[in-house]
Amino acid sequence: MTFQRARTEEQREIRRRAILDMASEMLDEMPVAALTLNELSRRVGLAKPNVLRYFESREAVLLELLDRLLREWLTELADDLDAAGIDESLPMAERAAAVAEVLSRSLSGRVVLCDLFGAQSSVLERNVSVEVVTRYKRASLSHLTTMTTLLLRYLPELGENATVFSLQAMLTAGALPAYSTPPPSLQAAYEAEPDLARFHLELKDYLRLALTTTLLGALPRH
Repeated sequence: MTFQRARTEEQREIRRRAILDMASEMLDEMPVAALTLNELSRRVGLAKPNVLRYFESREAVLLELLDRLLREWLTELADDLDAAGIDESLPMAERAAAVAEVLSRSLSGRVVLCDLFGAQSSVLERNVSVEVVTRYKRASLSHLTTMTTLLLRYLPELGENATVFSLQAMLTAGALPAYSTPPPSLQAAYEAEPDLARFHLELKDYLRLALTTTLLGALPRH
């Protein structure tokens, strides 16, 4: 940003994007809970009151970042599913396993998105105005429709359960990262006694198992 003060709508949008970009960079190196508005302001080169001119709180920044990352992910997911070449003539269970594989691979590569999913209800929606959370929820409904339509393209048998599964997939992606990255003490225990790590999986493996099981359960039984 070469300008000192945003005077036009274009400059204001550039500043908003700069704030979101910096928040995204910070989450590559720290958990959601560690990102503070003071540090975000320092890194983006603005005084805290100036950041608050564009976002009413830290949580508002992260909600908008979650919306952006979710939109980007759905675009990527559509490309990934198309590239997977899932044959519509395959048995239903095989198509479900293929879809779950693509989903788990795609989500495990977007750890920041998963972390934000996990913090959404307990943190991000707690310190924002009705206006901000309403705008976010409207966007979320649109993303949910996009994901549902995408799933039905490969698994039309899901019917109305496609929406439920889409929600469950996002909740699962938010919950599992905490279990796939053990703290140092637990990692040391695994190394000392390998048998203790029997149920420890990488995030992609956790997601594939959970999403495959959920997806198969959502399909009709006949």
